[in-house]
Amino acid sequence: MTHYDALETRSEDEREAALARDLPQAIAQALRAPGLAAHLGGVEAAAVTGRAALARLPVLRKSDLGAAQKRAAPFGGLTVKPASGFAHVFQSPGPIYEPGDVARDWWRLGRFLFASGVGAGDIVHNCFGYHLTPAGMMFESGARAVGAAVLPAGTGQTELQVRAAADIGTTAYAGTPDFLKVILDKADQMGVELAIAKAVVSGGALFPSLRQEYMDRGIACRQCYATADVGHIAYESAAMEGMILDEGVIVEIVRPGTGDPVPDGEVGEVVITTLNPDYPLVRFATGDLSAIMPGVSPCGRTNRRIRGWLGRADQTTKIKGMFVRPEQVAAFVSAHPEVTRARVVATRDGEMDVMTIRIETEGHDPGRYAGGVVEALKLKGTIELVAPGSLPNDGKVIEDLRKYD
Repeated sequence: MTHYDALETRSEDEREAALARDLPQAIAQALRAPGLAAHLGGVEAAAVTGRAALARLPVLRKSDLGAAQKRAAPFGGLTVKPASGFAHVFQSPGPIYEPGDVARDWWRLGRFLFASGVGAGDIVHNCFGYHLTPAGMMFESGARAVGAAVLPAGTGQTELQVRAAADIGTTAYAGTPDFLKVILDKADQMGVELAIAKAVVSGGALFPSLRQEYMDRGIACRQCYATADVGHIAYESAAMEGMILDEGVIVEIVRPGTGDPVPDGEVGEVVITTLNPDYPLVRFATGDLSAIMPGVSPCGRTNRRIRGWLGRADQTTKIKGMFVRPEQVAAFVSAHPEVTRARVVATRDGEMDVMTIRIETEGHDPGRYAGGVVEALKLKGTIELVAPGSLPNDGKVIEDLRKYD
């Protein structure tokens, strides 16, 4: 079996015919959610039979989710059943609440794991977090879909992680791209040999030098693009040419701030319509930039491809696998009256993300702000105090100085 299912090898005509059939049903399902119905403004579901009609509907932004959830907790009226009808309720930074379920491959990560060679006989060392945020359960669900066992490792406690990987014989890693290196380096220090030969990663940039280091160790590393809101979006295959779109979502690339689709090949914001009947988000703007690639993958999968993650349409930035948003920086400043401005700077130290928080204040004790930084940003970082008026007056509160090529 070379493909996950027959959906992956459909012709363009077959895929567009399925879209014309399934899209009206997805819109009709979305209209059952009162928050989505209000957002869509009386659209006739039967009339939305293709991409052009879909593109005329309003874009739903992350900020819209937050506002809706404040009006109607916890999901803002955007689901077709109450919170008690789901298996899980998750909280992502913002906070934003997302539903989750245990129905087979609810987030559709199985397609990615299958394409990465993970399946029956594998034990997945799952280093995505299981606490509050959904990534751990997303990848566990995908592992179950392909018949793999899971070690729910989570983050931290590196020495225990190495011991468990060695004792259990985990064969595949799931987690952020750089945490695998932390585990491998610790194993080298301990003189322990691990059996990990496959890695499925997300939640951060997979830099070419890091992928090569894993290849040199005999580990095939593939990445996917997924979000807590819509699940799996796109993935790499062995062909290693772009990222193939998932079969359970409709992807548009639009001009940031407008919602208007751009021509294939032009960089724009990724907008997703999900066919998940429980959480049928329509034209959800991810804030991520990408572009459609020409042609199809040499691996035989025929869906369209994107170039991968090309940055953010706004200042929201993923650091150490977590999104840091401008409103979080503003909350930190508001909590400290003596702070005039603050700027988060993302850099790299070798293969690791580094977050530096530059704070304008008359104070001289960085430690005073450590707790406030963690509370507001949900991450630890290096704190630098600078004199009031010394940060650039350019409107930026998050600056990403990492290089992605």
